[in-house]
Amino acid sequence: MEDEDYSEKRRTRVERDWTKGSIIGSLWGLSWPIMITQLVTTLGPTIDMIWVGKLGSASVAGVGISGMVVMLMNTARMGLQMGTRALIARFVGQGDKDQANHVAQQTFVISIAFAIVTAIIGIFLAEQIMAVFGVDPDVVDEGAAYMRIQLIGMISMSLQMMSQSVMQASGDAFTPMIIGVGGRFFHIALCPFLVFGWWIFPDMGVSGAAMTGVISQGLAGLLGLWFLYTGRTRLKLTFRNFRFDGSMIWRIVKIGLPGSINGMGRTASTLLLTIFIVPFGTYAVAAQSLMERLDRFIQMPAMAMGQTAGVLAGQNLGAGQPERAERTAWLAVWLFTAFISIISIAIFFFADNIITLFNNEPEMIEVAGNFLRITIVTYITFGLVMVLMHCINGVGDTFIPMIVTIVTMGGVMLPLAYFLPRVTNLDVYGVRWAMVTGNLLRAIIYLIYFKMGRWKTKRI
Repeated sequence: MEDEDYSEKRRTRVERDWTKGSIIGSLWGLSWPIMITQLVTTLGPTIDMIWVGKLGSASVAGVGISGMVVMLMNTARMGLQMGTRALIARFVGQGDKDQANHVAQQTFVISIAFAIVTAIIGIFLAEQIMAVFGVDPDVVDEGAAYMRIQLIGMISMSLQMMSQSVMQASGDAFTPMIIGVGGRFFHIALCPFLVFGWWIFPDMGVSGAAMTGVISQGLAGLLGLWFLYTGRTRLKLTFRNFRFDGSMIWRIVKIGLPGSINGMGRTASTLLLTIFIVPFGTYAVAAQSLMERLDRFIQMPAMAMGQTAGVLAGQNLGAGQPERAERTAWLAVWLFTAFISIISIAIFFFADNIITLFNNEPEMIEVAGNFLRITIVTYITFGLVMVLMHCINGVGDTFIPMIVTIVTMGGVMLPLAYFLPRVTNLDVYGVRWAMVTGNLLRAIIYLIYFKMGRWKTKRI
């Protein structure tokens, strides 16, 4: 009886039609597993840094710099994955699982091609890329070793991203969550054995940290493909009728390429903002680094809501229900905004206490605490910015978010971040106010564009 109950619950979860029933129920049912999946994904670099930190400053610096390069490549891959998500969501909404399967097949081709390119970069250019940053030779050596393994092993990340995106876009966010959590626990357990050579394992240093990531992601990717091929998720993947389809690959890339440029632009802007803060001293740089990590965690619920709204919007457009797609997006915006408004009140009054969880130096607490209070304005706009951006991307309208990022970050935020500290008395806080201004502008643009409704008629 218990086995029958479990099978029934699993069947209901996998086969549920997300275009019907309660919109709040659909949002929550898909968003909480996506949120947990994103949380465990962000833990990977943190886990590596915890163990690498015991190897010395050169190892920390090398892994920190090379990790940014790897993150840039991951961002490009995630952008391309937007094409897969948008098309599969649309076809599932139409009830055409054969075409959804065909998209997944062609995504496999794209994943292999992308992995080959990153492997070539890792093999031949790792040292040269590290040298561009002007760091000491020992930092170059450590960073290049980490980067090379990560980029050569990008196929493992690509497989994990592919299986995760296919399942989430089809309406199954629970299975990739379980796989992601399992993979990350394996990562946590294995990492120190390969870094320090515990038990029967070799002492690999930073290479061990990189190898742990490749192995854990590879296992998660293979497990995800097994779920897809055996029909244990919403979409059953098969290569029985596989054929190379250049037109479908182009459709996926055409949708995903603006998403890649968008993501890489945001990552590059973050690096430039850090450069602008360097002249203001170590505490300012440390505060900015801490804020990037805090921002990432606070963004996470908005990103999960946005990705969920994108999947549901794509499926609803495929099902011929554009108004339900729009209501889903607005509900996601207001739910997150209500949540973050309450959190922001607590942040305003307890910002210094939050910073002391990470550092007790008075100068650090002052700078980072003020950074955090300034950023409250940005947090309140995350509902509009992150949710609407991911929703628009989710229906395949990726060109507009790319343009918004280029205009607001490249044309407004970065110039303000450079000039405000120099022509006003804001000092280093001018950089944070520039970030707030850029995000407010993004919120206004997304609000206007979304209300125009052109995304509802997007053909992909």
